[in-house]
Amino acid sequence: MNLQDGNKDNKDPKQIKFNFNNKFALFFLITLILMFILLFVFNSNKTTNEIPYSVFMSYLQNGEIDAVKIFDNNEIEGTLKTKSGDFAVFKTTIPYFDDGLLPALQEKGVKVTGAQKTVSPFRVFLEFLPWVVGFIFIWFMFRQIQGNGNKAFSFGKSRAKQYVDTGKKVTFKEVAGQKEAKYELEEVVDFLKSPEKFTRIGARIPKGVLLVGMPGTGKTLLAKAIAGEANVPFFHMSGSDFVEMFVGVGASRVRDLFEQGRKHAPCILFIDELDAVGRTRGAGYGGGHDEREQTLNQMLVEMDGFDTKDGVIIIAATNRPDVLDPALLRPGRFDRQVVVDMPDIKEREEILKIHAGRIRLGVDVDFARVARATPGTSGADLANLVNEAALFAARKGQENVIMDDFEEARDKVFLGIARRSKVISPEEQKMTAYHEAGHALPHYFLPNADPLHKVTVIPHGRALGLSMSLPERDTYSKNKGWLLDRMKIIMGGYAAEKIVYGETSTGTQNDIKQATGIARKMICEWGMSDMLGAVAYGQEDEPIFIGKEIAQHKDYSEETAKLIDEEIMALLKSSLDSVTEILNANIDKLHLLAGELVEKEMLDDREIRLLFGLPPVPKVENL
Repeated sequence: MNLQDGNKDNKDPKQIKFNFNNKFALFFLITLILMFILLFVFNSNKTTNEIPYSVFMSYLQNGEIDAVKIFDNNEIEGTLKTKSGDFAVFKTTIPYFDDGLLPALQEKGVKVTGAQKTVSPFRVFLEFLPWVVGFIFIWFMFRQIQGNGNKAFSFGKSRAKQYVDTGKKVTFKEVAGQKEAKYELEEVVDFLKSPEKFTRIGARIPKGVLLVGMPGTGKTLLAKAIAGEANVPFFHMSGSDFVEMFVGVGASRVRDLFEQGRKHAPCILFIDELDAVGRTRGAGYGGGHDEREQTLNQMLVEMDGFDTKDGVIIIAATNRPDVLDPALLRPGRFDRQVVVDMPDIKEREEILKIHAGRIRLGVDVDFARVARATPGTSGADLANLVNEAALFAARKGQENVIMDDFEEARDKVFLGIARRSKVISPEEQKMTAYHEAGHALPHYFLPNADPLHKVTVIPHGRALGLSMSLPERDTYSKNKGWLLDRMKIIMGGYAAEKIVYGETSTGTQNDIKQATGIARKMICEWGMSDMLGAVAYGQEDEPIFIGKEIAQHKDYSEETAKLIDEEIMALLKSSLDSVTEILNANIDKLHLLAGELVEKEMLDDREIRLLFGLPPVPKVENL
């Protein structure tokens, strides 16, 4: 599915016009060259030697002039007698009225004739040729400016591009998951194909469909699938394409876009990134005279001005529905909002298989495991992961992409590239090993913790080491037990450093920040405090943009703030004391794990279980 302006059965009009422009430019260049050659030849044929009038009079006094021809424009052409007996042609101009010239010529016996000065048609043609060529050039450039070049005289025209099927279609089968979203959109496609099915019983199809979802979830891909399924004209335009620096351009483009839709009905108009033009009115400087607001007003009017009987369906996509103007979302405009959510574990597996269909895979690749190891990722993230895995395999000179390549790609995409060349002293590496062992060890003694995946002391990104857990299944809410165990795991690195070295390092900064953030949300947002109860304290941070509240208001008293701080401190202290007790009770395992990390740099769950003599974890079936 490509963006084209022509028909797939004919040559591209842009290509035809491009070839025509090339031929015209070549013809224009050849004409210029011929013009200069003709001027040069014409001027070179005039071999007459022009002399000053004083020299002419000197020749006349010496009797060297044989004959002259006097023209009506005071020019004189004549011949000179040379010593060899030949005649030389000369030319001069009379600078003043000389009434003694004719008697002097008669006195010297010079043959005198007269004539009118005429201009040859060829000379006239050569004189006017540059003007003609210049006029043609200016006309050609004007046509180019009005054409599809820079559209200098068509600011108000819509920049919508029409999708034309020139190859393999994108269909709903190629969009993994999103069953509910595809069901809603298939209804729109069905209406465009068979409108009588709905109108026969009096049903009215929604005028507009708004695709809402996080970045990378496949909103634009779904729109392309609609174009492939509907087999009707499909116009694509970005929200930012409406607004220019010139006043009134956005509203004019909106009118032109809907006019194109009516001419090509039934069709689909797709507006990507609708929030670029559809933000709440009154949110910018200039009030109602803001250019973006005028564009939005025109869009609201146009959406009210046509009926779905015309067969024009508007589909828009945004990842910021909270900033859209309420008038856009009312019934009769964008009647239906379709949520394009993050894929679950089964959908992630399907997405990985789709993107991996073009690469050569090894026999050990387990997409179910990769999907389980990538919770909360979008389709775009997974596509990037597959590509990075293929790049790793190619860099190593392999014939196939194996599971280790996917592991490395996942670590690079989500944790940062491994900095194996970073020089770390043995003492600092040993402290890092104890810190990461403090994170890893509690996984085996906390009932609500996710299974450990691997632990490493190889620097990734800005971290000197990391411990990574692997959830058994996707979860969309967390209970208090999981949150408390998570805080204990986070504080494990701090506790291990305190136990082994009697002091802590700056490497605990991010751990303390994460644990404090979880504790504050448990108290202020999730009502998990027995003392403060199920009350929400403090407003959520608003996105910072013009028209929304920037400052966060404190809606509780100083006494409540003190209680909140005390509860947060109690949660953090309880987590630290609990994980310290676990590490002290298993201090031999802590030393053993840290020593193994210093030696091998990276250990996975299977290797740690063998090290501790623990049974292997049973395989979890994907749900």
